[in-house]
Amino acid sequence: MTAESRGRILLVDDDKFFLKVMSDAFTGADFAVVTAEDGLCGVEAYAAGDFDVVILDLIMPRMGGVSASLEMGRLAREPEPIFILLTSMFQGAPHEHPIPEMGAKVHIPKSTSPLDIVIIVEQLLDRKRRGAGAA
Repeated sequence: MTAESRGRILLVDDDKFFLKVMSDAFTGADFAVVTAEDGLCGVEAYAAGDFDVVILDLIMPRMGGVSASLEMGRLAREPEPIFILLTSMFQGAPHEHPIPEMGAKVHIPKSTSPLDIVIIVEQLLDRKRRGAGAA
């Protein structure tokens, strides 16, 4: 199975170490990964690429995750990617909202292990693909 067949992930975070760890986790699971070091760079990468999932840190310099996800949503193509916000301010279980809150339906605590985040993304993509196939 090639990286392209698993999906394309855009990771946006100002913490270079966290980007590396997350990028390694997703590439190890056969995803193609593009990284950006802040929200503004993330919007530029999003505009230039085609992504299945966009994962953004909530608080970043120049442009935070909320503003970046809203801007990306404005630029979104069909099918729209899954937007996920990561935050260290939230310590509960990962959760999904029926409608986007702060630009994303899915919110995950940053303390969640990278492998668990990969599993969550795999489940979200599988569900999205099954839903698209049923239409």
